[in-house]
Amino acid sequence: MEIATPIPPRAGTPGRMRMLACALTVLFAPILTASAAPDVAGVWRIDLPKPYGVTLHTFLVLRSDGGRIDGSVYPNNSTEIPIKGGRMEGLDAVFRIDWGWTFRVRPKEDGLDVVINYDGGGKQEALAHRASLAELEAPSVIPAPPLEEVPSNGLARTPPMGWNSWNHFAESVDDKVVRETADAMVSSGMAAAGYQYINIDDTWEGGRDARGNIVSNRKFPDMKSLADYVHARGLKLGIYSSPGFVTCGGYEGSYGHEDQDARTFAGWGIDYLKYDWCSAGRVYADSELRPVYQKMGEALQKCGRPIVFSLCEYGTGDVWKWGTKVGGNLWRTTGDIWDGWDGMAKIGFNQGRLAPYAGPGHWNDPDMLEVGNGGMTPTEYTTHFSLWCLLAAPLMAGNDLRTMSEETRGILTNREVIALDQDALGIQGARVLAENGVEVWTKPLQGGTMAIGVFNRNGTEASGSFTWSQIGRAANPGTVRDLWRHRDIAPGEGGFAGTVPAHGVILLLVK
Repeated sequence: MEIATPIPPRAGTPGRMRMLACALTVLFAPILTASAAPDVAGVWRIDLPKPYGVTLHTFLVLRSDGGRIDGSVYPNNSTEIPIKGGRMEGLDAVFRIDWGWTFRVRPKEDGLDVVINYDGGGKQEALAHRASLAELEAPSVIPAPPLEEVPSNGLARTPPMGWNSWNHFAESVDDKVVRETADAMVSSGMAAAGYQYINIDDTWEGGRDARGNIVSNRKFPDMKSLADYVHARGLKLGIYSSPGFVTCGGYEGSYGHEDQDARTFAGWGIDYLKYDWCSAGRVYADSELRPVYQKMGEALQKCGRPIVFSLCEYGTGDVWKWGTKVGGNLWRTTGDIWDGWDGMAKIGFNQGRLAPYAGPGHWNDPDMLEVGNGGMTPTEYTTHFSLWCLLAAPLMAGNDLRTMSEETRGILTNREVIALDQDALGIQGARVLAENGVEVWTKPLQGGTMAIGVFNRNGTEASGSFTWSQIGRAANPGTVRDLWRHRDIAPGEGGFAGTVPAHGVILLLVK
């Protein structure tokens, strides 16, 4: 992914944030003698072109003292990041900043040649020009507000269901993709199965106009028209922002413009906001997560339109304990998911302890679905979907709905399984048994029924069993239904036993 101004990730954050954890190298090519140490001191402005008509401005403020370099970096004209360990290496000035960015600086006659290399691949070239401190207008830090409780917005009484652009499209999402995805959500039967949100993730932002209103870039020429198109199909439109100066992709964030952006989103017809911590970590401490999210929660309450509030802070700061108090309807409990068995399993099977914090209007979010993106087998995707439904997790598909296979569509639209996720009681399932890589999870449902998942985390098939007493049943149930085979099975005397495929699941409904 090409990122012009990379955003440092939070410690331990995987997936997209880890991909954006960047080493930034600035290279210069003068004709100098090896004995003449170049003077790189001064203020330098780098105009970093991004796609779709967006340019970001990053400043380097450098000081040199013999073989030592210090100073600061101001990415996208935002807050200061101090230089660490700067030194001369021949003709180059080399230094680091927090989160591991590395700079290599060499002057030339008309400025600085800039080559940005990103950890994990990717490179961008630009030219830096000498500037003045007067041109650097880094905003002052706005203190976090005093703690208050934001009232419930009454939304998301069951876990939200929809689609998010990031997992499959990342920065390539545009107006055409969103419109076609809305059409596909209807034609595929997903809308009829309960999916309703079409959510645009990062890289839609174009900056701000003269009045400070956030505007979209060339990929999205008319957000209001796009919202109207989505609404006309009986669906809802979601969008993305950050409480920091810039988003994870280096685009315009909502810092200092919370009320203004909430009004803009409402005016466009937005129904859902994903709010990603990202660069806010440069400005605020983790202890300030709650008041910072509270600012946008209050802004959404005042914007004049019901908007689902999704907190994306990677499970930092025990968000499940205060998410409802900032007006949140769901909150990430983990770092980014990735499309592979190990990543999905590590996230999904570690969610049970958070069950007490989920319920109607407020949900634990183990991140978006990867079903259909190609990194797992159909059996593993079936396990992924089953586990998310037992967890009462938001169901945000992350594949290309326009071209998905019938097999993928069958997983995502299994109404018997979706009914577990959307059960009105809103109880999150939890693990009750685990032995030799086989786990049994249960989820109480309205009417006294119970969902039971028998999961095999081993790489080979295994036997899975439980007694009725082990799952809290005093006697044999009246009926047992296999929700993936869509058939009733005879209740076993005293319990259940079956063979579970490698990385597979048997998902039962007990009445």
